[in-house]
Amino acid sequence: MPTPEMRTSPWIEVRNSPIHGKGVFAAKRIPKGTRVIEYLGDRISHKAADERYKDHDENDNHTFLFIVDKRTVIDAGVGGNDARFINHSCDGNCTSVIEQRRVFIESTREIPKGEELGYDYEIGREKDDPDDVDEIFACRCGSPKCRGTMLYPAERPARKPAKKKTKGKKAGKSAKKKPARKPADKPAKKPAKKPVKRPSTRPKRRAKGGRGR
Repeated sequence: MPTPEMRTSPWIEVRNSPIHGKGVFAAKRIPKGTRVIEYLGDRISHKAADERYKDHDENDNHTFLFIVDKRTVIDAGVGGNDARFINHSCDGNCTSVIEQRRVFIESTREIPKGEELGYDYEIGREKDDPDDVDEIFACRCGSPKCRGTMLYPAERPARKPAKKKTKGKKAGKSAKKKPARKPADKPAKKPAKKPVKRPSTRPKRRAKGGRGR
């Protein structure tokens, strides 16, 4: 029999956060290993998520999207609960657990009353990320182990330099140049159409979270 939805939780309360916007805080002492709350929202495909947020501002790092698997994303911006207000932390006191295609937030240590909850979003990097992507997704969790970004991995992969193509024969051997042939007359080409500018379709970032079961 499936576990009922954990839409609310007696363990937490939502209020303004010193890290970012609203945050989730322990309403009482939370023992280690406690299943605090379920991450709920509209369950949609990755394609539907891309379409829903195709016009979002690329400089906005705010996301309520959570990856369940390669087919499903939870959009807590639609029908979500208080779990969506848990902020990112590089060294959080919680972790996300995916169990039977549901996402739960569990404590990884004892959390005293009044402490803010946080877990690592592990937001993935993309091949065409702009140069300032780490500034856009800067982390302000304040942990001594803060990696400075919500993106994962912490270091941006180095781009491989393009290989140069060598023309002609090997060095040390001289080759005689053949006289250039006069190109044949070709019919005039029609002027190329100017490309139409379209809005950015970069997918809105998703949190990957922690471990699966």
